[in-house]
Amino acid sequence: MTILAYLSNKLLISSAELIGFVNTAPYRYKVYPIPKRSGRGVRIIAQPTDVLKVMQRMVLESFLVGLPVHHCATAYRDGVGIRENATEHLKSKYLLKMDFSDFFPSIGPKDLILHIKKHRGEISKEDAYAVKKLFFWTKKKDPVHKLSIGAPSSPFISNTLMYEFDCRIFEECARLEISYTRYADDLTFTTNKQGILFELPSLVVRICREIDYPTLNINADKTVFSSKGRNRHVTGLVLTNDDKISLGHEKKRYVRSLIYRYSLGGMSSDEIYSLKGMLAFAKHVEPSFYQSVVRKYGEAVVGSIVSFQLIKQVAQ
Repeated sequence: MTILAYLSNKLLISSAELIGFVNTAPYRYKVYPIPKRSGRGVRIIAQPTDVLKVMQRMVLESFLVGLPVHHCATAYRDGVGIRENATEHLKSKYLLKMDFSDFFPSIGPKDLILHIKKHRGEISKEDAYAVKKLFFWTKKKDPVHKLSIGAPSSPFISNTLMYEFDCRIFEECARLEISYTRYADDLTFTTNKQGILFELPSLVVRICREIDYPTLNINADKTVFSSKGRNRHVTGLVLTNDDKISLGHEKKRYVRSLIYRYSLGGMSSDEIYSLKGMLAFAKHVEPSFYQSVVRKYGEAVVGSIVSFQLIKQVAQ
């Protein structure tokens, strides 16, 4: 069954109506900029409409499921996240971090179609057309379709399309006794062999050029070397010199200040809900810190934050 026939059958939509929707799907996105964490420039978010999100999830779960994702990819996978990404590098002395430029927008329909052919065999023209229209966005009169930051299908698609890259890098790193993980567009390399990481940037650039897809470019401004005795940060977490994972002094100070504000009754519902998320994250990443704030502010205060439920008022 083709993708369009499947959607028509499941959603009880006529073929003509569905084709009309799919033809305009690349324009059915709310597009807006957000500032980058670095403070330099903006990141373009393209968020699909609710109906398009439903279709993306359906096709993802029925047609794309099973495409390979390398185990060194630690983002967008159940049971794996930034804590597990950082844990892989705890026992190493030397660290290298690299980053891609415009990671999601660098991925296009041809990449996904080539990937499906490589791992599943041929794909019909109709299914290739549906893949292009359903998973990639563009502006009107712009022929370039891009993977969106904001679609529910984009994380998996980016992960599976990086499979060849991850395989190549992982094999080279294993040969050199280097640990490698990738969290979305963040590449982390660590080792106990002094000096060997300086060989990696040119190797990574070469592999970016040699793989069949996608077209990747390294952001040289974000290439960072570090070692024990200095501040080592991996996907926002701190690797301490005694081989532990920490939120870092600044984040912990900030969380404490928010709990104190809450104890004085000076926070809005949205702020409390945000603090609840921070505490859940802290409990997962650094349980000892979580226990320290429970001891300092009391189980009643911290417990009331953790159990807080945000109720949005719906305008009548």
